[in-house]
Amino acid sequence: MTQSRRKTFFSARLLLTMFVALNLMAYSQNGQAEGLFRVGERLTYTVSLEKFPNVAYAEMYVASSGKIGSADVVEIRTRARTLDFASAAFYSLDRSRTVFASPISGLPLYIRHADLSTGLPKESFADFSLTPTPNFDLATLIYAVRRGPGTGSMMLQEGDRTYAVSYQQTGVETLTTDAGTFETSLITVQSEYFTEIGLRDLRINISSDDARIPVLFRSKTEKGQLRMTIASISNDAPVVQATATPVPAATPRPVATPKPSPTPRPYAPNMPLATDLAFVLGETLEFKISTNGIEVGTLVLRAEERNQFEGADSLLITARLANLIGANPAFGNGGEAFARVDPETLASQRIDVKFSGGLASANHTAVFDQGTSTVNFGSATRIEVPVGTHSLLSLVYALRSFNLKPSRDLSNPVNDTRVAVFWIDRTSIFTLRPSLVEVITLAGEKISGQQISVTTGIQSIDQLSPKIWLGTDERRLPLRMTIGTYQLDLVSSKVSPPQ
Repeated sequence: MTQSRRKTFFSARLLLTMFVALNLMAYSQNGQAEGLFRVGERLTYTVSLEKFPNVAYAEMYVASSGKIGSADVVEIRTRARTLDFASAAFYSLDRSRTVFASPISGLPLYIRHADLSTGLPKESFADFSLTPTPNFDLATLIYAVRRGPGTGSMMLQEGDRTYAVSYQQTGVETLTTDAGTFETSLITVQSEYFTEIGLRDLRINISSDDARIPVLFRSKTEKGQLRMTIASISNDAPVVQATATPVPAATPRPVATPKPSPTPRPYAPNMPLATDLAFVLGETLEFKISTNGIEVGTLVLRAEERNQFEGADSLLITARLANLIGANPAFGNGGEAFARVDPETLASQRIDVKFSGGLASANHTAVFDQGTSTVNFGSATRIEVPVGTHSLLSLVYALRSFNLKPSRDLSNPVNDTRVAVFWIDRTSIFTLRPSLVEVITLAGEKISGQQISVTTGIQSIDQLSPKIWLGTDERRLPLRMTIGTYQLDLVSSKVSPPQ
């Protein structure tokens, strides 16, 4: 599987811009700016990336109307927030924007940005009340386009730069979402601004009714296809009660004969895994464990079986210590770990770690709820975690499908991959830093491998400098793993299908 399917990366600019783009084409045939700012209108969206649902949400709200000094204004609020963290690994994002705009020109008079992504609030302001700007910001651009036709162009200013934005209708589609079924116009948007932040083939579906609701946004990025879908539509403005005019009863219409529902297809266990994964069902890897050159045992990793677990499709991955030699305080009498993951995305469902000896301190059981981005562990502890959070065992398999390309400039490692990993009782962000391909000696043979350095943010682990070497063929086999004085070398790889 490509890294874009595993690694969901959002910058603050990217996610906020994608939300604005989703609203961008909500144009209207009404030529009066006042009619476009519907006080109380609130639109919310869910964000998904490839097969990861609900990685973020966004909202736009016309909160109020009033005055700044003697100028009439409307207050527009936007917010974009990842569900605690963007990525598998996700970058944290919690950014909002409040704009006071002229209801006549639609241009911004005052803008306030607030960024809570790092936990410490960062604010910035732009005041155009004394020196008016001829350009729209991202929020007011939405309403400027709403009062235009289906094809047009506008000028956008973000930061110190201005960009031309053009759009045109290219088709029609019927879409069904949680907010209802919509007849929509398909709009294509182009701008150098979107290109610069990594958005390609930007398309938006706008409802064809008078509300002109942006229903669906689609765009290709280097991390995968991103979709933003309308989740709810509401109007918080006071409702004016009117006396209803009596109307004649409608002529009854014949009721369509119900169609029988198809019989659900029975679940079939141990179906093959997706071909874009780097491993197959039944793959068994055996590693020789040594410390300071002395063999102490073996570790066996296996993609055990695919079946239903608590009503969901699930892949069982196991890790077992075996053939222990002599008394080793770290391993004691051995042990094992079991990970349940989604067979398509490898998102964690459950992890059980049961070791003895020194490794017993890492024993834990955790249940992952990807729908609510939470993990339950211990007796009754529940914490929020980033969307797509891995267990350590699921990460070993998932990273084989990551697109781990080293930076061209090794002194500037921009290609680091950050992954959210639950470990014992908390979530840490593991940083995977790829190096160039090198030749290593494995069982007396020279083999090409790529070293991946791992930083966990956990001091007791990082001081042991964990590393993993991946093979360079399509299987991306873990050839070697090191942590402290311990080294695990792959000695056999075979496939034994589940019975």
